[in-house]
Amino acid sequence: MSFPRFVSLLLAGGLWLVFNAHAQQTAEPVIDNDFVQKEFGSNCSLIDLPALQADLDGDGIEDVVIAGRCKSPMMDQDEERYVVVDPYDSFFGYGNPKITTQFASEDPARRGFSLLVIHGAGADAWHAATPKAKFMIVNLPFQKIYVKKLMVKKRDRMAIYVEETGGNAMTSVLVWDGKKYRYQPLGSSMD
Repeated sequence: MSFPRFVSLLLAGGLWLVFNAHAQQTAEPVIDNDFVQKEFGSNCSLIDLPALQADLDGDGIEDVVIAGRCKSPMMDQDEERYVVVDPYDSFFGYGNPKITTQFASEDPARRGFSLLVIHGAGADAWHAATPKAKFMIVNLPFQKIYVKKLMVKKRDRMAIYVEETGGNAMTSVLVWDGKKYRYQPLGSSMD
């Protein structure tokens, strides 16, 4: 083997190692119970719905929505740095999560269900060591969630669509208004 060919192979191997190491560092974490508990505390666990990724806050960085079950939503919010919000009960009149998290769900099988939202930061997006923001959306009766665009004030925004549970099951939407998540039954105006 000639010296120039040896140097070329050595450089190619070195570049492969650098790119491989970088790919391993930036790989998205697996969203499992360990990830959920790391981000939202030991009283939370994953439920059997897929995690959804989209830019929910309009900053160009990917966010994630995870369906979970959290026994005590307020317990770990200071330590894990998330905000508990209740846009569903706010829409219907009173959404203080310090009080509304104490209400018993009508459906015991859905008790404690929450949407766990992480707003991404930087190149690592929602799995950054320090994300932009984390929210636990409580008291929302959901059986299925998905994300897609919604027209709000003549602008497209990514929103969380929710197929609700209960006798009058309907589809509703959660959208980030720049300050908080707002709930709206579909067919009503978000303007």
